[in-house]
Amino acid sequence: MAINHSPFSLLAEAEPAYQQWRAWKLSTYPKVASELLVSIENPFVLTKKERSELSKCFIRANMAIYAINIGSDFTDKKIVQKIGQDFGLNRLDDNLGADSDSITSLQVIEGGRKQGYIPYSNLKLSWHTDGYYNLPEEQIRGIILHCANTAAEGGENALLDHEMMYIHLRDQDPAYISALMKTDVLTIPPNIENGVEIRGSQSGPVFSVDEKSGTLHMRYSARKRNIIWNDDEITTKAVNAIDDFLASDSPWILRHRLEPGQGLICNNVLHNRTSFKNDDVGEQQRLIYRGRYYDRLAETSFNDTVHAMSL
Repeated sequence: MAINHSPFSLLAEAEPAYQQWRAWKLSTYPKVASELLVSIENPFVLTKKERSELSKCFIRANMAIYAINIGSDFTDKKIVQKIGQDFGLNRLDDNLGADSDSITSLQVIEGGRKQGYIPYSNLKLSWHTDGYYNLPEEQIRGIILHCANTAAEGGENALLDHEMMYIHLRDQDPAYISALMKTDVLTIPPNIENGVEIRGSQSGPVFSVDEKSGTLHMRYSARKRNIIWNDDEITTKAVNAIDDFLASDSPWILRHRLEPGQGLICNNVLHNRTSFKNDDVGEQQRLIYRGRYYDRLAETSFNDTVHAMSL
């Protein structure tokens, strides 16, 4: 199946390519999160079948959920490193909240620098892609969220492939895509702690196409504070359309609560998290290891998608 233009181009001559890709995407996208669940016997030695099943999920939805069989030490952070490396995720983002190995332990933190940041609380986390405040050359392309331990209640993730958001917006009005591809459409103000600027202001597009892989990337946060959008009518309508869709009960939005030994591995899809409650006198205290990568998952270039479309 030949595609002569990128489906992410808004040129008139690329419209057939978009319609062809759109039909394939809608026909293969999972209806429930369990379709993306792949059982793994040993996270340090993936079988050919396990690798294949995970890769198929990546092509369908830019994400997969692995489930390690009982018997492994789910708290071993090397699981994240190994599974990431198996799929081409090597360049970790050593962000401010990361541990010494550049992998972040997401858990309730009281006191210290992390206090006040929602990922280190039990509060709900709004829709976002990771690293939306990063430099253009340090965009987060891949993510692993590995569950070492779960909360007593709550902590469910909602997940949405950003390509499905693209389809939703483009079908409403291609002008939304044009506005969201502007290089200054979304600006994150500087991060200042105790009067010291620890990160400068960052502007960039919401949607962009990677020149090397031909794939779509999304940079987004649903936060209302500390977010600056272009002040024009079409951008406002586009942002409202995003908000309305993410607040809907669309079947494209998948929901899953990670259990111990399970992990989300993805090309930085849209995600959120409900609030949760730990069992402070027991063992059910939520702990998620997060790996953020500058790399995209291997074998998920647009050429790989075209190959899958031809099967």
